[in-house]
Amino acid sequence: MKKNRDIPIDNWKPFWELIKSTNPPKWIFVTAVILSLIETGVGLIVPWFTKSLVDQIAASAIEPSIIILLAASFIAQTITSGFSYYFLTYIGEYVVAAIRKKLWNQVLLLPVPFFDKHQSGETMSRITQDTNTVKMLITQHLVTFLTGFISVAGAVSILLIIDWKMTLMMVTAVPVSILILWPLGQKMYKISKAIQDEMASFSANLGRVLSDIRLVKAYCAEKEEQKNGELGIFHLFQFGLKEARIQAVISPFMTFVMMLVLVVLIGYGGVRVASGTLSSGSLVAIIIYMVQIVVPFSQMAAFFTSFQKAMGATERIQRILSLEKEPSGSLPAVPNHKQDIHFRNVSFSYKKKGEPVLKQITLTIPSGKTTAIVGPSGAGKTTLFALLERFYTPDEGEILFGETNIEDFDLYSWRSQIGYVSQESPMMSGTIRDNICYGLNRDVSDEEIERAAKLANAAEFIERLPNRYLTEVGERGIKLSGGQRQRIAIARALIRNPKILLLDEATSNLDSSSEVLVQKALQRLMEGRTTLVIAHRLSTVVNADQIVVLENGTITGIGTHSELLQTHPLYRELAEQQLQTILEQR
Repeated sequence: MKKNRDIPIDNWKPFWELIKSTNPPKWIFVTAVILSLIETGVGLIVPWFTKSLVDQIAASAIEPSIIILLAASFIAQTITSGFSYYFLTYIGEYVVAAIRKKLWNQVLLLPVPFFDKHQSGETMSRITQDTNTVKMLITQHLVTFLTGFISVAGAVSILLIIDWKMTLMMVTAVPVSILILWPLGQKMYKISKAIQDEMASFSANLGRVLSDIRLVKAYCAEKEEQKNGELGIFHLFQFGLKEARIQAVISPFMTFVMMLVLVVLIGYGGVRVASGTLSSGSLVAIIIYMVQIVVPFSQMAAFFTSFQKAMGATERIQRILSLEKEPSGSLPAVPNHKQDIHFRNVSFSYKKKGEPVLKQITLTIPSGKTTAIVGPSGAGKTTLFALLERFYTPDEGEILFGETNIEDFDLYSWRSQIGYVSQESPMMSGTIRDNICYGLNRDVSDEEIERAAKLANAAEFIERLPNRYLTEVGERGIKLSGGQRQRIAIARALIRNPKILLLDEATSNLDSSSEVLVQKALQRLMEGRTTLVIAHRLSTVVNADQIVVLENGTITGIGTHSELLQTHPLYRELAEQQLQTILEQR
């Protein structure tokens, strides 16, 4: 099946399955449909009463009962219309909330490679804009289409009773209009799908720029980003014009058909009334019924446009919902006792059949001791951490905790054993307290938070802040210095009490005074834990129990600092370079 072929009728199926999966309250939906049907039925009665009223006026013999029935019909139509609109809106909001909830829960559990491939703004567009498109179809068009169909069928049936000749004249315009509008509707589907793709791309670009606005301003990139943004806006403008061109054909055409039929009916009906073969009331009723046919017919055209948009949105939503999530559930938890970690012949590349980042890594990380990983940039040090956190799965080989493959442990249980402190020290918008206890699915006392902050050498600067632990850190922690963010990250790791500690160049971006405080905090954090340290500065890892030299994805040396100085040329070269740099700075 071609990707861009005309939308098939069975495209209803994924949409209907998506709606059913949200389990909307059926009694509200049934009530809304019944009220809409009552509204439609009353609407069909009104012209008949109007016919009687006009004929009675023409005969100068008005019966009060007709006026009462007509007034009651208007009141009933108004009340049922109001309630059905509210209930339908409730169903639409319920469904879109349920879909957004499913999408959000799905996105949070997708593996890291998904986020490597897709920009955050694009994913946000799926959760916000695409779900809103589905909601619009449900609340504004779906039941309108059903009741409109009933209204057309009912109006045509009554018209056949009143005057079958005029009815046939009127309904011949419907199939002709459908034949003309159907190809335009299919083209609208393709354009709507392209608009949604372009909007997702535009949203992704906005998210990228706004999240790194300081980088944009620091490097005077406003003009470049202005061009990128204007290009996206221009593409949306072009697609909008394409959509408008189709609507510019559909809307006037519908108006033309309606006016043509109206003129013919009034002209022909006037002749019939003058000749006495048709009453004036019947002509008025025929004209009202004609409107009740044409208006739903126009709404059906709008429904098909909205339906085609919703099908594109459903396709994207289902694509995300069908993605495989990170494994969870029935696997055993990590045992409480400490064990060594073993990398056995581990190879990994970020792209299928791409150049391996790690090649046949075999390494034992002793329990309760510190292992440092050193080497040039791009050697694969951070990738080693990513595999240990199970962000990715090795292409070859296995990683063991004791004698058990880490893939055989419950993912949540495994990651809860790990404390990670990186050089970026990521912060979430919120308070210092929120960031320290971030990710802990339990109530945390103030005493626990303050103790973790003290051990991380963060309590001193936190206590000086006006709101102390309730101080807002700003987006990505921008209100704090690098050293302060790093110490809060250490406090966050401490409060988790992890068995395994990953330190990714945790002091590389700090000034000397902050580095001393952070280094002391790290020493407390490392006590009694299995620790892996990535460091460019060898001075921070000279006391490690084991140092691993990684070059081009391969381990070329393992030993202590003194052993590697004697046996490993690259390590010795790095040590001498850094020693020379220190002497020059002094």
